[in-house]
Amino acid sequence: MSFSFLRLFAILMKEFIQMRRDRGTFAVMIGVPVLQLLGFGFAINTDPKHLPTAIHIADDSSYARSIGAALKNSQYFDIVAVAPSQEAGDRMLDEGDVSFVITVPVNFARDMIRGLTPEVLIQADASDPSAASNALAAINELATSALRDDLVGPLATRANKPPFTAVIQRRYNPEGITAFNIVPGLIATILTMTMVMVTAVAMTRERERGTFENLLAMPAHRFEVMLGKIIPYILVGYVQLTLILLGARFIFHVPMIGSLTLLVAVAGLFIAANLALGFTFSTIATTQLQAMQTAVFFLLPTILLSGFAFPFRGMPNWAQWIGELLPATYFLRIVRGILLKGNGWIEIWPSVWPLVIFLVAVGAVALLRYRQTLD
Repeated sequence: MSFSFLRLFAILMKEFIQMRRDRGTFAVMIGVPVLQLLGFGFAINTDPKHLPTAIHIADDSSYARSIGAALKNSQYFDIVAVAPSQEAGDRMLDEGDVSFVITVPVNFARDMIRGLTPEVLIQADASDPSAASNALAAINELATSALRDDLVGPLATRANKPPFTAVIQRRYNPEGITAFNIVPGLIATILTMTMVMVTAVAMTRERERGTFENLLAMPAHRFEVMLGKIIPYILVGYVQLTLILLGARFIFHVPMIGSLTLLVAVAGLFIAANLALGFTFSTIATTQLQAMQTAVFFLLPTILLSGFAFPFRGMPNWAQWIGELLPATYFLRIVRGILLKGNGWIEIWPSVWPLVIFLVAVGAVALLRYRQTLD
């Protein structure tokens, strides 16, 4: 059979007609790249600034106040809290409230006047090395300029060199190993990717295979149907969690300081939340292709805006607000907090209750949407 442009034209017209009828797929094809270009182009920042910082001033002197003022004027540090003690500063770091704790020690001014070189302690949350590296590099410049206006009279000769030494303490990841940050984050990313996708096609697969009518004919409550679809994959999620933890421990040598029992318990909540979300997508979409496209549309912001691939605090405020709506954002904090910081229940609770709310809200939407599909 010879090649025919007429037949080719007929097939092309048929495809364009199908594209026009399938408006949902066409909207995703056009909308996804536009939204991602605008959103991620403005949101992604590998040089985070204005990082939350706590300062502990044990020496009430003009020199200590000048250091505090220099930090406020810096682009990298935002003073969000004054730690009353060193222990309080450590607790802020453990709970993730701040990225840095800067301590001006006792007798700082006395040592300056005596011609000594006192030390200022900078404790950094290095669980995400990329978030802290540039800020720590700015410390050396800060040491030279912070007290320049205070070094007058007999102390003027000290203005040509740093008048104090910045002692940097990288907490939770002192060697700055990237795998210690990325591999725990993969737990949240992989579970999100697989759990959302596998249930996103659950109901649409029933429709396309012609078994949805049999499911409706069963004397089962919609809540029972949702649990029946979700529970088997919770077990699959735990298998994935186990494999990733084994690889993290024996291949990448990620430290596991905290309780694995606590991590496993919270992981069940996170897995269930993602499965419920995927079930919701499956009740909205009419085909498996639409369900997969909807899942991908959710997965990309999860990877880019949750703090997995880029520093969370380096994003603009509006991007952080979007990130706060994603369950992976909270589970990332939980995983890194337990494994790298040794966090317990009290420290992770601020990230646990949003997961509970997300699960309840998404589960309610899924049940309502499933009831609508009965018509």
